[in-house]
Amino acid sequence: MSSTPKTNTGTAARPANPSAAPVHQTYSGIPLEQTYTEASRADLLSDHGRQPDASRPGEYPFTRGIHADMYRGRRWTMRMFAGFGTPRDTNRRFHYLLDHGQTGLSTAFDMPTLMGYDPDHAMSAGEVGREGVSIACLPDMELLFDRIPLDQVSTSMTINATAIVMLALYAAVGEKQGVASEKLRGTIQNDILKEFIAQKEWICPPEPSMRIIRDMLVYGTRHLPSWNTISISGYHIREAGATATQELAFTLADGIGYVDAGIAAGLHPDEFAPRLSFFFDVHNDFFEEIAKFRAARRMWAKIMRERFGAKNPRSWWLRTHAQTAGVSLTAPQPYNNVVRVALQGLAAVLGGTQSLHTNSLDETYALPTEEAAKIALRTQQLIADESNVPAVADPLGGAHFVETLTDQVEEAAWKYIEHIDSLGGIVAAINQGYPQMEISRSAYEFQQQVERGERVIVGVNKYVEEEEEDPVPTLKIDMAVERGQQEYILRVREARNAQAARDAIDAVRQAAAGKENLVPPIIAAVKAHITLGEISDVFREVFGVYRDPAFL
Repeated sequence: MSSTPKTNTGTAARPANPSAAPVHQTYSGIPLEQTYTEASRADLLSDHGRQPDASRPGEYPFTRGIHADMYRGRRWTMRMFAGFGTPRDTNRRFHYLLDHGQTGLSTAFDMPTLMGYDPDHAMSAGEVGREGVSIACLPDMELLFDRIPLDQVSTSMTINATAIVMLALYAAVGEKQGVASEKLRGTIQNDILKEFIAQKEWICPPEPSMRIIRDMLVYGTRHLPSWNTISISGYHIREAGATATQELAFTLADGIGYVDAGIAAGLHPDEFAPRLSFFFDVHNDFFEEIAKFRAARRMWAKIMRERFGAKNPRSWWLRTHAQTAGVSLTAPQPYNNVVRVALQGLAAVLGGTQSLHTNSLDETYALPTEEAAKIALRTQQLIADESNVPAVADPLGGAHFVETLTDQVEEAAWKYIEHIDSLGGIVAAINQGYPQMEISRSAYEFQQQVERGERVIVGVNKYVEEEEEDPVPTLKIDMAVERGQQEYILRVREARNAQAARDAIDAVRQAAAGKENLVPPIIAAVKAHITLGEISDVFREVFGVYRDPAFL
């Protein structure tokens, strides 16, 4: 994920029409009854010839959680997203968050890094360090993790098109620290399929992009046993306008695509599936979001056991990170965002997430300030230590409404997956524009509801204040950051061994043009101080550049 999207749901909406009828349905369009009883679920299940799921937490199909004791045994990881400016700037923020109780690092990268351009490239102008940290070479990565022992801290990196370069840089830094590869712990997002569906940050077309994913999956399975090589992300699908059921369906369909790729590479599902992880959005529809997490675990367990024949119970687990909805944050009355984030964070915990990022109130304006990030972190700590919610595994399990809604969310998601299968799988569906068009339709319909006043956005189309309060303090990125990073990358190139650099980049080019696994030559290249932009240029040369077909 790049930095939290700056879109503000309904910001341009007219005031709510007081005569507009409220919408008694979830954000996904599932009708809501006034009251739910035992018969509500019984009628739904009987229509499909199914029996109620009577499993307990820690039991297949894990509807109620992947662990029997859930948060009694281990709290979720509080992994606040951080990244801006130079590597030193972000390193200071990392230490600040760790000092205030954060339990895992999560790294945001700037747009040039995400798109495979060095700071001195013309395409990087005005964007260096703006919405994440600028990383282009091994010395950058060393500064980013200065005084952070990689055998003790779990790190998440939100990057996709250039994920293979970032993984190589991280492995090289670990080696320099004397950390064995098997002790490196963390996650790299590396979900290129959702880029084609939603976020649009890519370099190469889908097919060679999946080859890169395959190579990383194979290398990670054999050499990085504690590392999650793919975090299958619904977050950006939801932020682009998908409903909860679409987010769930398209995310699991992407997961199926990656498992197919691993099997095609000669791996057995049980070799790599336990290291797959997921990443979901948490929006405002409180109970639908809880139901989404419960349905996701049940569906993935069935997919892995029944579709792919996985035998290891850990292969059936859907382990997930969650982040509150950036797209739900509003610029008007920004302190309302604290309340939104608290409700969304609570929904994630009640849904059984393993890791959580809570957005800062100011992210609709800019990257978060330290004070705003601390409030967002404290929100999680309040849920963890004051609410008593973590004391019980799946405390909403058995509630007629929650169980019925879980079944309904699952049913809707299966319909999408079945259609994707009929199109030939997720890559074929993307090439035909199916998920892209579905998301566009849902985004338009939701905005129309907001415009008509059927969906209320507090402070935007209801309870609007004529005179806006003073804007909140925001983080400013000085242009000196860009100039400094440009000068720095030039010095790195000038100081390296020219012949070793040529040999290293030639080895990457040969691997890309052939069938050799790309990870080892890229690790060797970054050690020779080949830059992220130079490696990305090889991908553009060998694999070609993808242009959005703009399905509507």
